[in-house]
Amino acid sequence: RDLHSFPTRRSSDLRTLGILIAIVIIIVGSAVFFGGQTHVERADDELVVAAYSHGGEPETGFDPILGWNYLAEPLIQSTLLKTTKDLDYRNDLATGYTISDDLKKYTVNIRDDVNFTDGTPLTAEDVVFTYKTYKETGAGDHDLGNMKEVKAINDTAVEFTLNDSDSTFINKLTCIGIVPSDSYNNETYGSNPVGSGPFKFVQWDKGQQVILEKNPDYYGKQPEFNKLTILFAQNDAAFNAAKNGECDIAAVPLSYAKENISGMKMFLLDTIDVRGMSLPVLNDTGEKTEDGNPIGNNVTSDIAVRKALNYGINRTLLCEGALNGFGVPNYDGVAHQLPWANKETVIEDGDIELANKTLDDAGWKDSDGDGIREKNGTKASLGIYYSSDASERQAIAVSVSEQAKEMGIEINATGCSWDEIDKVKNSQLVVWGFGSSDPSTMKGEYYGPFAGQGYNNPGFTNISAVDEHIDNAMKMPYNDSFSEWSKVSWDGNTGIGPKGEATWLWAGEIKYGYFVDDSLDISEDTALLQPHGGDIFSNIYDWHRVSSIEDK
Repeated sequence: RDLHSFPTRRSSDLRTLGILIAIVIIIVGSAVFFGGQTHVERADDELVVAAYSHGGEPETGFDPILGWNYLAEPLIQSTLLKTTKDLDYRNDLATGYTISDDLKKYTVNIRDDVNFTDGTPLTAEDVVFTYKTYKETGAGDHDLGNMKEVKAINDTAVEFTLNDSDSTFINKLTCIGIVPSDSYNNETYGSNPVGSGPFKFVQWDKGQQVILEKNPDYYGKQPEFNKLTILFAQNDAAFNAAKNGECDIAAVPLSYAKENISGMKMFLLDTIDVRGMSLPVLNDTGEKTEDGNPIGNNVTSDIAVRKALNYGINRTLLCEGALNGFGVPNYDGVAHQLPWANKETVIEDGDIELANKTLDDAGWKDSDGDGIREKNGTKASLGIYYSSDASERQAIAVSVSEQAKEMGIEINATGCSWDEIDKVKNSQLVVWGFGSSDPSTMKGEYYGPFAGQGYNNPGFTNISAVDEHIDNAMKMPYNDSFSEWSKVSWDGNTGIGPKGEATWLWAGEIKYGYFVDDSLDISEDTALLQPHGGDIFSNIYDWHRVSSIEDK
């Protein structure tokens, strides 16, 4: 408004107003000054966790069918099986399972003593409904396309029948939370979910937090905590929440891992999460995807460029800089802890001399002296895209861009939303994150027939030997299949790794950093390897207070 529209005040009113303003300034100033020392009041049996890494805030709510917690503990719902620390399987809802010799039929027996939090019994029909609806909806991240049929044999037995042999299907039994068939509504369930997990839903304050309470009827090991609040704070906000005493645990970017917060410790948990860049292998001929996005790149379609980037980029420097000294160099997207990791993919990287020779021999020259190579009129100029809310991806993109200059390759780093990345993911470099205890993730990344389908095989890798190794692995007993999965990276003749077709530029395995209150023990000994996206709650059943919050 115009200042003159306010009425004139008497001098006594102004003095009073001035005193009030001064008091407010003092109060606000004190709050700001002591902000780092405040502590939000909560009981010892309450947990507040800033865990955006645990799937973040789901747009469609806490509905497993629509993607809630892709690889992590769903908390509200139960799963048939759970993955163990040593990458084996244990029963959750299941009491046991069998797999046919041809790997096309999985029969799972389930408990008969489980109720949903609305009091209705959980039976085989609920499992059937969940998996059928998950497949029909197609909104989740797990591919159930190979599932031909799922049916209830009786109230406590479910039979999955597959179209093709698949030794990895067991992993699909560990990650999809079961919903009640009688009351499920895909438009409302996510905002008021009913489940049978260790916690029950209480309240969702959109944009801020979700509040859960312990489920007293949970059939498994009961968590110690009666209330769990998950804050949807990430990056700076999560760090500030920890610093201000507003949470017991905060997941923070690695750039904060060396910071100190009074009353909290930094825990760096091992992960199987890897960062790397897809390198489009096709020429840009004007072809587009069904969504109208361009396919191919006339620079990375030359294997010499892909090899040179893999030879020349120094992954150790990436880990020391972009990953704040906490990364592990990686060459094929498979974390070293996984049983199908292939040590033969490792090369001596950071070799600028070899990278430049490779480019020289392939005819990439800097003919005009601008520092950028060219070949047949095509400049060695690329774009690299990363999610703008992922600081470590930004750091990787910028570091790769700087290192590539020494090879005469121009790489322009751009941070943006995933909607924008979608438009260029098949034609430019994208910084991706992958990390799963399910080896079929490699099928999604490299399988020729999957090229360009959603986020699958974004660079259009098409190596017949790789496809054959994947097909063989799917038909072999699970543990026996690891040798075939490892050959996807390098089989002595070819593969997706630097020694083969170099269809990706993998950078490093990351760690997940969590500030944890000194009063809390999160049982590191029983924590699972963190998958892509994080799973800080995987062992919440083993957490406990070692001292009262008030004693701090």
